[in-house]
Amino acid sequence: MSATRIPSLKLLTGFEAAARLGSFSRAAEELYLSQSAISHQIHELETQIGQPLFHRVGRGVELTVAGEVLWRSVRL
Repeated sequence: MSATRIPSLKLLTGFEAAARLGSFSRAAEELYLSQSAISHQIHELETQIGQPLFHRVGRGVELTVAGEVLWRSVRL
């Protein structure tokens, strides 16, 4: 990711919810979006950062090391 490009708040909001809830589906429900929309947001964020942020595990997700680093910087 370029040092001058900061991901949009929309992408970071979807990421934060998915990381906190451990689920793209539950993040989607909380944000009144489709699961597909959250998945696309996460994919776009991963593309911008150049790193996978989640491991898909069963019906949920877990943060990768890069996801943990981002999570620490965006959570309240």
